[in-house]
This record gives sequence, C-alpha cells and structure tokens, in this order.
Amino acid sequence: MHAETATRTAAKVLVDQLRIQGVRHVFCVPGESYLPVLDALHDSGIAITVCRNEGGASMMAEAYGKQTGRPGICFVTRGPGATNASGGIHIAQQDSTPMILFVGQVERENRGRDAFQEMDYRAFFGGMAKWVAEVNEPDRMGEMVGRAFSTAMAGRCGPVVLSLPHDMLPLASQSPDAPFAEALQTAPSSEQMAELGELLARSARPLLILGGGRWHESALAAVARFAQAFGVPVCTSFRRAHLFDALHSNYAGDLGLAANPKLVARVKASDLVIAAGARLNELTSQGYTLFDIPVPQMKLVHAYPGAEEIGRVYRPHLGIHAAPQAFAAALANLKPKSHKPRHTPPDVSAAHRDYLDWSQGSLPQPGNVNLSQIMIWLRDHLPADAIVCNGAGNYSGWIHRFYRFRNFNTQMATVCGFMGYGVPAAVAMKTLYPQRKIVAIAGDGDFLMTGQEFATAVQYKLPILVVVFDNASLGTIRMHQEREYPGRVSATNLINPDFAAMARSFGGFGAMVEKTADFAPAFLEAEASGLPSIIHVKFDAEGITPTTTLSAIRKKALES
Repeated sequence: MHAETATRTAAKVLVDQLRIQGVRHVFCVPGESYLPVLDALHDSGIAITVCRNEGGASMMAEAYGKQTGRPGICFVTRGPGATNASGGIHIAQQDSTPMILFVGQVERENRGRDAFQEMDYRAFFGGMAKWVAEVNEPDRMGEMVGRAFSTAMAGRCGPVVLSLPHDMLPLASQSPDAPFAEALQTAPSSEQMAELGELLARSARPLLILGGGRWHESALAAVARFAQAFGVPVCTSFRRAHLFDALHSNYAGDLGLAANPKLVARVKASDLVIAAGARLNELTSQGYTLFDIPVPQMKLVHAYPGAEEIGRVYRPHLGIHAAPQAFAAALANLKPKSHKPRHTPPDVSAAHRDYLDWSQGSLPQPGNVNLSQIMIWLRDHLPADAIVCNGAGNYSGWIHRFYRFRNFNTQMATVCGFMGYGVPAAVAMKTLYPQRKIVAIAGDGDFLMTGQEFATAVQYKLPILVVVFDNASLGTIRMHQEREYPGRVSATNLINPDFAAMARSFGGFGAMVEKTADFAPAFLEAEASGLPSIIHVKFDAEGITPTTTLSAIRKKALES
C-alpha cells in the first residue's frame, strides 16, 4: 500500500497508478469534470500535451500506444469531449492498439437525470472498446486503473475507457496501488511448431504475411532469419510495411490498397500461407478475395495473440494462439528439412524483384506535379529511422507504392483509414522522439480535419514536417463517384486556404509547391528552419491514383 494512502485523493491515486505503469506523457483537452486529476498531474513528473480538439488528443494517445506497445493515455471532459475523442477509440479498436481514455462524468447523485453533458459511456463506447467502466468508489481506483492497463494489452490489444465522476475524484481514497502490468506472452506448443515444420517441408510455394502489433525488433530479426533459412517470401499486411525491411532479399511487398497485382497472384497461388500477427482484415485480404471463405484454398497457418480472432473469418489448417514475440522465438528453433523442394532461390528472388520493379521508378501524372517523383525523393532523402505519418485518402497510394520502409515502427498510419490522423500522430512521435525526423503526409481534406493540431506543434516547439497534397477534392470519394455515377460530381469539390500562409500565421514555416522541381528546395528550407512546417503541394485531381486518371475511370464506367 502506498505510504500516503490515508491522505491521497482518488485523483492522486489515479496519477500514482500512471507513474507505476511507466507513463511519462499524457494527451488531453482540459475540462472542469476532471479538475482534480489536472491538479494531481501538476507536480507528478508526467508531461502533458494540451491539444486543440479531443479527436487530436485521442489520436496522439493512440499513436503513442501503437509506437511503444504500452497504453497511450488520453484525458477528456464529459459529453462533447468524449464524443470528439471517439475517433481515437475507433482507430485503437481497428488497429489493435493499447490505449486508455479517461473521461469526466457528471456527479454520481445526478446520474440518470440527463444532467449537463451526461452520457452513458458503456452504451456509447461499448462497441468500440475492450472494456468500459465507471470508477464510482474512490477506494477501487487503483484496482480499476491496473485492470485497464492489463486489459488494453491482453491478447489482441485495444482501447479501454474509464469514466470518472466529478464528485468522486477529490474524495479520500484507501485504494492500494496496482502492480506493474505486463502483457501476457502466450506461446505455441512444440506440437504446433512440429506440424508447421512438416507443412514447410511439404510446401513448394510458401509465403509469410506479417502484420499486427506487439512486435519487437529482435522478434522481427528472428522472423527475417527464418524466412531466409526456409526461402519464404515475406509480405506485410495493410499499413504494417515497417515490419520488414523493404530492401531485404525476401521482401515481396505490402498487401493493401492497390497492391501489386503480381503479389496478389503470388498469394493466391501459394500452397502455404503463414499469417503471423495479422488479422487478415478486409484490406489485407483484398476485400476478402485472397482466400476462400471459410476454408482457404491453400494451407493456412494463423498465429495470433487473441484466440477469438483465429477462425473469425478464415478457418486455418493450423491455428496458433501465440504472441508475436513468442511465435518468432519458436520459429528460430525450426530447421529446414533436407527433402524440402528445390524452389527457394528462384521463387524468393522473383518475389523481391517483382516488388522492386513495382516500386522503382516514377510514373507519368497529369499536371505540373508528379507525386511519385516526390515520394521517391523523400525515400532517398529521409534517414532510415524517419517516421512517416499519414491519414486516409487516395494520396496515400503513392506512399504505399513508392516509399520504402526500412526500420521497425517507422510507418504510422491507421488500418481503419481514418482521415486526419497524420498531424496528431506526428505531434505524438516528435514528443516521443525529439531527435528523429517526423514527417506527416496529408491530403487537403484529410489535413483540415485535424489541422488545428499544428498549433500544438508550434506551442510545444515540435518541428514536424507536414506535406499537404492538395487536389481541391475529396479524391477517394470522387474516384468512387466516377466509377458508379460517371460525370455526376456531387459534394466532392473543395476550396482550400493557403496552407503555407496558415503555417506562417501559426508561427511555423510554410512553402507553396506547384512544380515537382520546387519540392526538394522547399523541403530542405523547411528542415533548415527548425520550425514546425507545412509544404503545400498543389497537384492536378485528374491524376487520381498512381496508375489511372479520373477521365479513364469515367470512360470505362460509361462504356460498361
């Protein structure tokens, strides 16, 4: 029990639990509903980033949790604060990220009266969070915060929401402290690994899909050694490209939006697919078309830390309930069989060559700005440990195709395709890694959903570099519009501000780019400024993806 148990308030107990759990940073928008917690944080040694919208705060916390593997922490006020923060909870659920949202609540005596800003958080967050609870008794604060950390990290990681009634927080608490929470490391059995070894020995066209969270650099190094020893091509699931070095000789590319058709064909033709850590969600499975449902056409081995996910969509030949690090350690003990088919060198080299060919050179694009050339310049200029953050939109197709992620945890993007993620994620990453290069890439519609968090970067002197690709359109929806209702443009055109001028008005650096050749000088000047920066890149909406145009999509739709 804490030495100050008799004098601690419930709010102080909460903050003490954060310290015990190793929390060094929290993100918030302050509110009167949790003032006692703000006071307890004042001299706690825990740093606070005050954000401009609860959505930005929750995305920062989610990004922090995704990067560190420990729950990111967010505090918001009741009602409107909670609803604004729901975006980060949805991301954490879909992306399997450990995160805890602490949200204020009305006084206990007023619950059920539809009091000012009252909400039923269990009803609101119940379909998104792993656990939603209200701390009504100050003596249970330590217990419930400790459980929140354990739950967020257990099995398939995810978000937890704890509601804090305003009148409970300043009360004296006899709550004991909870112990430090560790994520449970479920491991495969020796029998399961023996069966996997036999499957590999009989396989002529194996393939490994890496995905999900709870990885570590040492585990991924073990996976790379396994892939090399067994001659297995490795691809990554949607927005998990950072799990495998793009220039490793076994890398075959990433499965996601606009995946390399040769990679898609390779997966479909394989006779053994090992999915390690990946849920095989809709985008990774190419709209649930890669594998037959419920039983895939090839042997499927699915290793995942959450047992409830194994068999959810695809019934594997071999299901392995194991955390990624434990599974990687078990892979290290497998030895290739001498009678393994002689397919390895040509299959692996062909898979990697297909990836290099797909991502190598720039593609033509209408207008004066070529996004493929810009992405290639960025991959050649940025250091290997630079972190690239992005939200959602067609612009991300150029990232997926042309940027090559070399190091672990250098890709920060949402599996659920949430717009506005890039800037908050970049703020969180620069907070975590002040010395590393942090770049946010956003579309014009994407940026303005959370662009106010650029003010947060300025306030805390976080020199993030934001590249805004502006085609004056909600491009993804416009693309689908042309496919389904060709020529009938509705609700997708945008009139945008001067984002470079906006950056300067906030106290940052801003530059406008309207020709490809002007991008590199603008980026270098932004770096040299030492300020949070926005580079506003205007490009022609006609070039809607790396491989097609709006006119071509419209023409095809009209002819069909």
